[in-house]
Formats: sequence, structure tokens, C-alpha cells
Amino acid sequence: MKKNSVRHLTIAALLVAMGIIIPMVMPRIVIGPASFTLASHVPLFLAMFFSPGVAVAVSLGTGFGFFLSATPIIALRALSHLLFALIGAFYLQKYPTIVLTKNKFVLFNGRFQLFNFVIGLIHSAAELAVVSVFYTMGNMPETYYTQGYMYSIFLLMGIGGLIHSLIDYNIAYFVANALSKQFDIPVFSQAKKLEQVKTDILPQEIEPQQ
Repeated sequence: MKKNSVRHLTIAALLVAMGIIIPMVMPRIVIGPASFTLASHVPLFLAMFFSPGVAVAVSLGTGFGFFLSATPIIALRALSHLLFALIGAFYLQKYPTIVLTKNKFVLFNGRFQLFNFVIGLIHSAAELAVVSVFYTMGNMPETYYTQGYMYSIFLLMGIGGLIHSLIDYNIAYFVANALSKQFDIPVFSQAKKLEQVKTDILPQEIEPQQ
């Protein structure tokens, strides 16, 4: 148990570091006045495949890290990730098999993509709430007010944020599956065990009785 806790703590620390560094080095898609950094959410999404505890540690770690290295609005947006991270991590822990289909990784997995969409809605809604508060207080750059709330906040930050979340979670999904072939990614490991149990039991259920 202690060994597992140390392992998770180490993984959380590495993911926090990645979560702070990635926005500094990865390319950005700029749709004025907003910008979207590719893979900026991937470390937190990966954390959700380990445990709720790791997800909380990474969301808090990146949030407080941004308080030291970025603006308050960016830091608070990062802290708002705690909401979807907790919900998603607990759901994955309870229903791990959504990451696989017939014991196989499939990128166009309907169950996982539905989960991804719901997480994306929570993600974008939480960030939209944070940005809206700053907008109404008049603490946003002038370009946001020039473009107006519906375009610069709701459309770009809300809908754009949802699309950004969907893309990043699919990147994390692909990376986690690749890593799970060499390392223990708890949600993937548990999913494989449960899918294998189904595979072993099903032939016995359909075998005709003598």
C-alpha cells in the first residue's frame, strides 16, 4: 500500500511538472482574442486514468503552479479543472471498461467518446464561469470587450474550450493506452481484467447443456 502511494505521488509530481511546462512549449492556435495550446490538458487527463487522488493532486498542483508563473485568470481556470477531474476520475474508477471495446483499444469508442463529451461540457462550463466573472468585473483585455461577450467568451472560450477538451482527452486516451502495454495504468489494467472475465465466462454461458 505504501509503495503504491509513493508511486502515485511520484506520478502526480511528474504530471504537475508536465502540466506547467506544456503550455510554455507547445504550439498555440490563436483565434483572436483567444488562444488554445495543444495538449495543455493532457497531463490532467492522464491523471484521471490513475486515481481520483492523483487527479486532485495534479489539478491543484497545476493550479497553484500557475499562480506563481501566470496570471490569476489562468491559475483560476486551471483550478476549476478540479471539478471535472474528480467527477471523471471517480467515474472511470467505477466503470473502467469504457476505455476498451471487447478487450481492445478503439479510438472511435462510442462509450468513451460520450464520456469525453460530458467531461468536456463540465470542463468548458467551469472555465466559462471563471472567465465570465473576470469579464463582468472589467478585468479582461480590451479586445474581448470589442468582440463582445457572445463571440469572445461564449463562442471562443465556451465552444472552443469544449473542442479543445475533446481533442486533448483523445490525445491522453491514445497515450494512456500505449503506456498501459508497458506500465500499470490502473483504469486500463482493471478494464482488461474485467473484459477478460467476460470473455472467459461468455462461452460457458452459451455452451449447450448435455
